[in-house]
Amino acid sequence: MKKINIAIDGYSSTGKSTIAKQLAAKLGYIYVDSGAMYRAVSLYAMQQGYINNSHFDKESLVNNLDKIHLDFKFNVDLGYAEMFLNDVNVEQEIRRIDVSNFVSTIAAVPEVRLKLVEQQQQMGKNKGVVMDGRDIGTVVFKDAELKLFMTASNDIRAKRRFDELRLKGEKVTLAQVRKNIEQRDKIDTTRADSPLVQAKDAVLFDNSFLSREAQFEKLFNLVNEKIKV
Repeated sequence: MKKINIAIDGYSSTGKSTIAKQLAAKLGYIYVDSGAMYRAVSLYAMQQGYINNSHFDKESLVNNLDKIHLDFKFNVDLGYAEMFLNDVNVEQEIRRIDVSNFVSTIAAVPEVRLKLVEQQQQMGKNKGVVMDGRDIGTVVFKDAELKLFMTASNDIRAKRRFDELRLKGEKVTLAQVRKNIEQRDKIDTTRADSPLVQAKDAVLFDNSFLSREAQFEKLFNLVNEKIKV
């Protein structure tokens, strides 16, 4: 059976990572969370003092990009790969709300995008990759055999993210989470370099009122159609 690349783009908290992991596991493909890469760079910038709520030293970040080593290491117990920053597992740290507040700003830096896009394209050279993010179908895998664009209502997205963060012990309010989502949407869709847009050949998929099971069934059928072509 031939292998294909699957590009999943869309807004934050639309379940991109969840469905990408499910599809990769079912197909025996490699799953790549491109967002985790940008989150890891954001965490590095925070650790080095390059960015905070009142300051962003973009020049220092760009000048030190060669000091950032990113790697995905498969966790057998979890069933997916975790993000490592300079050989340290940061999978949990990069999911914090304070990192989320800066990730779209970091991702808008052209030099950061260039560095990470090159790595992502290399990962998909041999096909058999499911990658989710903001510019996978429009920039990273322009020739992906299947492109999906995920969306859901703002209220549902905020509630999903809020529940996820509270389960992890984060003390956040629903209003804070919704504000973060709306801010990220604005930055992601208006940035000059690789803005979040639906690729012309992507399938628009609104999962506002679908269960995970129903969503997976619909999308797996789409995958099978592409594999059989």
